[in-house]
Amino acid sequence: MTQNIYDNQDFFDGYAQLGRSVYGLEGAPEWPALLKMLPEMEGRRVIDLGCGYGWFCRSAREQGASKVLGLDVSQKMLAKAEELTTDNAIIYRQEDMEQLALPKAEFDLAYSSLALHYIKHLAALFEQIYGSLSAGGYFVFSVEHPIYTSPRQPGWLIDSEGKKSWPVNNYQLEGDRVTNWLADGVIKQHRTIGTYLNLLIQQGFTIKHVEEWGPSEKQVADNPELEEEKERPMLLLVSVQK
Repeated sequence: MTQNIYDNQDFFDGYAQLGRSVYGLEGAPEWPALLKMLPEMEGRRVIDLGCGYGWFCRSAREQGASKVLGLDVSQKMLAKAEELTTDNAIIYRQEDMEQLALPKAEFDLAYSSLALHYIKHLAALFEQIYGSLSAGGYFVFSVEHPIYTSPRQPGWLIDSEGKKSWPVNNYQLEGDRVTNWLADGVIKQHRTIGTYLNLLIQQGFTIKHVEEWGPSEKQVADNPELEEEKERPMLLLVSVQK
């Protein structure tokens, strides 16, 4: 079963303070890059895996999606999504993605934001997603970049002169990484870029676009805190097609 860290009250309260929680998609600096990777929404049947507050679900409907299913393991996140949604064409459902069984050819777009790095049995999930898509359907997702997940305890190293660097530990050793982010004992799955891409290829997907996301100069100018994100990629963005 997926670790349900988002129902931990300390984690949930901390997550609620993040820009992406307060401002939605516009508060996620990688959103402009993800938006370019998405197909036109008009008439599409969409599934959001790890929907959180439901920001993408509502956006997809606003862009013309015919129906949207948002899945999340967290009751607290789903309750917030329901609170923010007044659209009968959006359905939210609690699901554990480690045990997911999806209907065949039910969706035209599968989307996932910063959820798949919690999944241990990723090949099985990719198989479910592939089967659930119509011919030509898209799967677009973001995960924490493997350089970001590789340390046992992510965090900047600072030398005697105050210069910051990012540690990369046991990059080739895939598996659990336990971090203390917003709450103690958060378990994430470290895997290499090659593993992500090869699992998709082996499933039958065609890779359309891969981006090791970093902020633009304008984003850094508007939000100087993003300057450190230029030192190493924090996010991996991928678009594939069935």
